[in-house]
Amino acid sequence: MKRWITLICPLIVTFVLFGFGLVPLVVEVPELLKVKEPTNVLFPKDKTAMNEVEILPPFAGTAFTGFREALAFKESKGDYAVVNTFGYLGKYQFGMSTLELMGVYNAQSFLQNPELQEQVFQINISRNKWILRRDIKRFVGKRIHGIEITESGILAAAHLAGAGNVKRYLRSLGTRDVKDGYGTNIALYIKEFAGYDISSVDAIKNPRI
Repeated sequence: MKRWITLICPLIVTFVLFGFGLVPLVVEVPELLKVKEPTNVLFPKDKTAMNEVEILPPFAGTAFTGFREALAFKESKGDYAVVNTFGYLGKYQFGMSTLELMGVYNAQSFLQNPELQEQVFQINISRNKWILRRDIKRFVGKRIHGIEITESGILAAAHLAGAGNVKRYLRSLGTRDVKDGYGTNIALYIKEFAGYDISSVDAIKNPRI
């Protein structure tokens, strides 16, 4: 009797362990699923690779909203709180001299108020459209140095360099170009922001908050 118990007990223990999954099972990996060589990963492996990844702005259409968001992405990646190394402020990177023209005098309050920043952007576009209204009629549809001139390109360039500098650029047929502190020029903005439909923007003389 003792002999039978000695033989059966190990079998019972083994059966119980299999039942609870405590005994490892050997599973053969199908040939098609075996990794036989290094594979590419989606995430960049180092900082250099990350810097080389092109980040595109979110597409928000080709009407005014798309124009506004693409320009904001170019200026600040859409960050309302950012201040650049030259002291330009917020999502659309306004200088204090421009803000004061529209009735904004407190930089800190401006940075903390996204609604005000959007309002100022709208007012500034309307102001630039008024200043450049004759040049828009004269030059839209023409080409300067191979770049097609559009209303949205003109107004984006005015945001970058000021309406007066854009006038001089257009009327000199591109010979009087200017750059901002980071080396971006009027011609680039005219090219990059061409083709948006911003006819919904009214031209307003001296708009203020």
